[in-house]
Amino acid sequence: MSIKALAPDVISKIAAGEVVQRPASVVKELVENSLDAGATQITVEVSEGGKQLIRVADNGVGLPADEVELAFYRHSTSKIVAETDIETLSTLGFRGEALPSIAAVADVSVVTRHADELTGTAITFKGGSITNKSKQGAPQGTTITVQNLFHNVPARLKFLKSVSTENGHISYLVTQYSLAFPEVKFSLTINGRTNLRSSGNGNLRDVLVEVYGLETAQAMLEIQPSEADAQVQVGGYVSPSSISRSARDYLSFFINRRWVQSRMLTYAVEEAYQGMLMTGRHPIAVVNLSVSPSDVDVNVHPSKSEVKFRSERDIFSAVQKAVRGTLVGYGSQHGRRIPSLLPNPVPTSAPLPGTTGLSVAISSQPSGESREMEATEPGTKLPILRVIGQFQNTYIMAEASEGLYLIDQHAAHERVRFERVREQQSRQTVDIQGLLEPITIELTAQHSEILDSQEELLAAAGFSLEHFGERTYLIRSVPAMLKQDAIRDVLFEILDALGDAQKDQWQYNIAASVACHGAIKSGDTLTVQEMEDLIRQLEQTHSPRTCPHGRPTIIYFSASQIEREFGRR
Repeated sequence: MSIKALAPDVISKIAAGEVVQRPASVVKELVENSLDAGATQITVEVSEGGKQLIRVADNGVGLPADEVELAFYRHSTSKIVAETDIETLSTLGFRGEALPSIAAVADVSVVTRHADELTGTAITFKGGSITNKSKQGAPQGTTITVQNLFHNVPARLKFLKSVSTENGHISYLVTQYSLAFPEVKFSLTINGRTNLRSSGNGNLRDVLVEVYGLETAQAMLEIQPSEADAQVQVGGYVSPSSISRSARDYLSFFINRRWVQSRMLTYAVEEAYQGMLMTGRHPIAVVNLSVSPSDVDVNVHPSKSEVKFRSERDIFSAVQKAVRGTLVGYGSQHGRRIPSLLPNPVPTSAPLPGTTGLSVAISSQPSGESREMEATEPGTKLPILRVIGQFQNTYIMAEASEGLYLIDQHAAHERVRFERVREQQSRQTVDIQGLLEPITIELTAQHSEILDSQEELLAAAGFSLEHFGERTYLIRSVPAMLKQDAIRDVLFEILDALGDAQKDQWQYNIAASVACHGAIKSGDTLTVQEMEDLIRQLEQTHSPRTCPHGRPTIIYFSASQIEREFGRR
């Protein structure tokens, strides 16, 4: 096969694929251009998940008439001139790829007026080519309308998710920029309904109220500024350990006002909470970092969402120290003991000094596969067990003829409750309890969009909610199995799951969340009768050896293993 140069339109579509991955990518590029133009008001309007319409309007400086067309040429930009400019970058955009990439895969129209001009310019593109250009009256700023996204790239169109999912991504993105730029007034409208509106008064806590609700925003802790001469300045807000979520989507990081996604920064924040949050729970955080532009490389990915640091260790240490210091200070003011950051403890599976260690077989995979250490685990069904006692108010000790069983009481109760909910779901007869007093809940823009689009699914699961403001809802009824103090946490978990999971997993995830909250906890003291009742119920389940999340419910020690450890064999 001979080598041939690609046609220009093919090159444009390939390049567009790096920048425009989904409708939210278009919103990101246009919002960043608005911010770089000095806008103090940015309005975003979308319909049908952004596939049908995306419109971003701003009051920025606007484009001069003789530069509007040039802005749609590849690698045309006003933000850098030489390669060295990237080392001192102060703008969000700089590649000059956004507008031509968008125009290559959608119908685009622009109306703009520069601050120094009296008349605006209107220009339209179809298939990357200009179809019309004219003068017209317009306010200062720029309005870009994108329609029929990916209409000429059907292969890309079919890989987009549902309308509610794409709307959720757009909501999440605009939310991040409203947090990064509290002095800018953002407005997001989805299918004609206001989804997000920030005041633009410059107060980050006010934006937190809009994004996370009044109760959560008031509880957030302001990160104490580091030393004035520090190379890394850390600011923002973090949640106290009493407020947490089941997903990491509530961690927001901004490097010199640029929204980024970073595993290293995520790890730094979560390490600061070490010993303060339950496994599987994550904090809410808005972390702003100010570093020298020469110490961060933003030119590592076309979407500009990933960065590299000259010294990751210094950044990690600065973030961890700032967040931990904030939490410790809060704990001291409220008389709470904050665990110190000690070296990693010896793993709990380590053998006692002078021994070879006791080998155990545990089941840890949702599929039922076992991870074995020396012994083979018995079959899936449990034998008849006799309760011996409770260890550390967390594990039930029970015996059978072939050996000893340690049962995690929380995981076991989760399994029992989960299968009960799943059985109700299969019969479409979920037990429901009406609330005497409705519970008020404030949702994020993303969660609100998911709830409105999946109202029937949530109703089938036992949740009845009604609007009580833009993103405030009244919870009228919930699954009967759910305790009242867990309702908000469960609903947040379910909405997180609905945003990420495939449709065939939704019912499973709802059941898992309901099962977890309200199950017996680690540390609960149980009577012998309660332990026996739990084991009898566990014996009747289809998958007694794992909880719904795949963790083992049981560790088994064979009689022969125990005898060998005591030298009886």
